[in-house]
Amino acid sequence: MDVICLGELLVDMFPAELGKKLAEVSAFRPKPGGAPANVAVALARLGVRSAFVGKVGDDAFGHHLVNTLTKEGVETRGIRYDAQARTTMAFIANPDPHTAEFLFYRNPGADTRLRVDELDQELLRQAKALHFGSLSLAEEPIRSATREAVQIVREAGGLISFDVNFRPSLWSSSEAAYEQVMAIMPRVNLLKVNEVELQLLTGQDDPKAGSQQLLQEGPDSCVITKGAEGSYFRVEGGFDFIPAFQVETIDATGCGDAFIAGLLSRLISNVEWPDLLRPDLMRKNLYYANAVGALTAQTQGVIPALPTVDVVASFLSQKPEWRELNARN
Repeated sequence: MDVICLGELLVDMFPAELGKKLAEVSAFRPKPGGAPANVAVALARLGVRSAFVGKVGDDAFGHHLVNTLTKEGVETRGIRYDAQARTTMAFIANPDPHTAEFLFYRNPGADTRLRVDELDQELLRQAKALHFGSLSLAEEPIRSATREAVQIVREAGGLISFDVNFRPSLWSSSEAAYEQVMAIMPRVNLLKVNEVELQLLTGQDDPKAGSQQLLQEGPDSCVITKGAEGSYFRVEGGFDFIPAFQVETIDATGCGDAFIAGLLSRLISNVEWPDLLRPDLMRKNLYYANAVGALTAQTQGVIPALPTVDVVASFLSQKPEWRELNARN
């Protein structure tokens, strides 16, 4: 197995109209979602063997979500069903193409109830990488399950990828989120944050200073996404900014998930992942990840918008910068 994604698999309720706030939307359309699940599907479409570990309700939505992942080629043997809790739902509005509002129905959601004893340890030990987000740290028992999964994959030599993906409404306070995120940081190899999360964790607005501060907490690499502007990376050997591609944005929801999938697909090649964290290779890796994110922005909904490896290759083949980066490495 190349990459295991752990965490929330839920129903995203997308708005019937764009340009309206949550309370103004007239209707919502259910779509499969959840950041780690989006990453798992994005990886599968990029030709990477991916699996999902998590929990859904033993209800119509839960079974539909698992069937969706299976049809997309994601390994689902690590998913558990919960007869006592419903599948989580997230209502989404897009007041503008680059802004999303979220309202979660989780009281509790089945995704929070994954236990340590329900983990497929054999599957985890096979992984080249484990990817998860901070929603898995907000509540027990999934917090303990997440920490155990991280430990299993680390001991097996796998890469640990962590997307902070801060959702304030799912935490008792920003301080609680900060405490849990910083506690897991020393176990992380690849850290992804956006501008808001950088400020939350470091008090810094400057990506250069903030990323340096985050690397001192333990990660081997840090990427900072700035939406339609592009992304930064920081590794031990350097720091740089990679501009985004200019595309017509319809819906930016899930572009960060597509981005991290694009980056992970580059880091789990036949080369050992620590050797791919050189600045020259990270520039190329982020250029590719930016392309995956940009292509996702051109269609509403996340999973329907995620590009295949051939679509990404065709898109990049038209970019002289990509040809130049390939010629250097």
